[in-house]
This record gives sequence, C-alpha cells and structure tokens, in this order.
Amino acid sequence: QVQLVESGGGLVQPGGSLRLSCAASGFTMDRYTIGWFRQAPGKEREGVSCISVSDGSTYYADSVKGRSTISRDNAKNTVYLQMNSLKPEDTASYMCTVGQFASRYPRHYGYWGQGTQVTVSS
Repeated sequence: QVQLVESGGGLVQPGGSLRLSCAASGFTMDRYTIGWFRQAPGKEREGVSCISVSDGSTYYADSVKGRSTISRDNAKNTVYLQMNSLKPEDTASYMCTVGQFASRYPRHYGYWGQGTQVTVSS
C-alpha cells in the first residue's frame, strides 16, 4: 500500500525555521520525483519545491527560493523540506506527492499525503 506521511509542522514565529519530513512506504522514493505543495484555506494548491528523479535537480517557487532546501535521505526513504526565515504568508498545510517528472502543477502528481500544518505567527 502506497503511503506518504508528512511531519515536522507546527507553530513558529516569523523568522523561524522548520524541517518538514515526507516518509514513504510501499514504494522506493528515490525512483520518483517528489514534490512539496502547500494549501491555505480558500486557496489553490501551490507548488513549493520538488526534487527530480532523473538527475536529482531541485526546483523552488520564487516565494521560497533562497529560504528553503529540499533533500533526500534514501536510506530512510524520506524527503525533507528545510524552511528558514519563515513568513506569515508561508502559513498553510504542506503536502508531499509522487510524480514522474519535475513540475509545479499538482495535476502532474499522483499519491498525496494528508499534510502537516505550518503556522507562522507572533
């Protein structure tokens, strides 16, 4: 059974940091492109970052570029998203997902985790 479980979210002050984790079961994560998306209430899912299966290239949305780093730990079958200098506009549910190629569009991905909530507030 394919499953993705996100963790690491929480309440953090502006300027703080979080490391989000996406743990996979039922498949080998390093055989696929893994994307991170976020969704706030009333808004569409927004692509945040992805790491490509083809060459390991990483991609970031302009809104998080320079503040975030995506990485793989193949031994743990886990992908991480390190987020620094967090802003209130980063507040959202963050979800990881599996795809065949790097894309910023959710329609290009398949399985989704249930999300981990990130709240940035004073």
